[in-house]
Amino acid sequence: MVFSSMVFLCVFLPVVFGLHLLLPGMRAKNCLLVIASLLFYAYGEPVYVILLIGSSIGNYIFARLVGEHPKFKRISMALAVIVNLGLLVLFKYSGFLVETFNSVTNAGIPVPEIRMPIGISFFTFQALSYVIDVYRGNASVQKNFGKVLLYISFFPQLIAGPIVKYHDVELEINNRRQSLEETGKGVRCFIAGLSKKVLIANTMGLVADNLFGAAASQITAPGAWLGALSYMLQIYFDFSGYSDMALGLGMMFGFHFRENFNYPYVSGSIKEFWRRWHMSLSGWFKEYLYIPLGGNRKGKFRTVINKMIVFLCTGIWHGASFNFLFWGAYHGFFLMLEEYVPFIGKKGGKVKSVFQHIYALLTVCIGFVFFRADTMKQGCFWIREMFTDFSWKTSAMSLTLQQLTPVYFITLAAALVAAVPVNQVLKKYKWYNGFTYVLSLAGFCLCILSLAGGTYNPFIYFRF
Repeated sequence: MVFSSMVFLCVFLPVVFGLHLLLPGMRAKNCLLVIASLLFYAYGEPVYVILLIGSSIGNYIFARLVGEHPKFKRISMALAVIVNLGLLVLFKYSGFLVETFNSVTNAGIPVPEIRMPIGISFFTFQALSYVIDVYRGNASVQKNFGKVLLYISFFPQLIAGPIVKYHDVELEINNRRQSLEETGKGVRCFIAGLSKKVLIANTMGLVADNLFGAAASQITAPGAWLGALSYMLQIYFDFSGYSDMALGLGMMFGFHFRENFNYPYVSGSIKEFWRRWHMSLSGWFKEYLYIPLGGNRKGKFRTVINKMIVFLCTGIWHGASFNFLFWGAYHGFFLMLEEYVPFIGKKGGKVKSVFQHIYALLTVCIGFVFFRADTMKQGCFWIREMFTDFSWKTSAMSLTLQQLTPVYFITLAAALVAAVPVNQVLKKYKWYNGFTYVLSLAGFCLCILSLAGGTYNPFIYFRF
């Protein structure tokens, strides 16, 4: 992955950007981006690029049938849902389902060994949203297959999101322009995302992996808390880092995607957290599942049930494991709690606000322990250690202290600053705009040095 990153940064991106800038006409530019996107995906998934193209063809046909043949509108829409979700089940959940069935029935059915295509959850949901929007009349039918393929396969957000709706980019697929100002903003946004991933998420992730991968005898409360908090920061800066890179690259090519993260760790409730966290995914489930289920239009009890269904689906979307299913149910439970407990769900004075922030952060942190744990058993063990095991074990304390390097403390300080909207305050100062260019250059140099050094650089999206 390090070599792939270096190739992308040093060769692929500059060549594609330069050609996109020089080519005359939107048709040639779109053709270039389609070819570049398929080559980008094929570089990591030589075989499954056929699946990506096949999915695009299938959804292009379904959208045409839905939009142009009213008599077959419902059945075409139903088939689109079945085929898209069927692909997800086949490639992502078949092994999990067979293992679960075997454990319940002792059937001994061979577990299929199917390698999951990178980013299948993202491009499947994106393609399905296009067909649904055509069905609802929120998007026009696109008769040019190349434009549909570009929408589904566009490389900046292909493998890690955000999930983009077709009607949000339809105009820019047909007509967009590149400017020096927008390119500058895009470059800064891309480098900010790259720095989040390489400089912050990787450092936090190394500590989290060292602790979560250690033997149970080496974990007590200090190590468990350090691992949990490190992972909490890793996953935020990893997810939001990739989203910022996608937004920046899109801007460089004339596309404007919606923000995917809005400082979720400043939230005072789980409801607010999900308004700020992975907004393209939560928005997708709200628009295409929660509202069709009835939303909040049928009373408080039905609202709670609908939210629980949505978050069970949100959990299992992230991965084929009971950990993710529990994580979704866990968040659904606290959303239900906030509907019925006024102290949690409603804003108040400063003292109450402090307690609400602590509640939200603690709830999210505990949830992410199960998200990170390899099994439910490990997740339960980790929570127990966090809150009950305050014993002194030399080996456990030694492992914990080994993680607390100067680099970790510097990165932790940077993470805590970057996790809150400090830039919103600094934007009013004239010097800040120029300072961001200096900061971007420094960040880019540090990222290149880190990637070139072959340091720890996990890609946590293989499961999505």
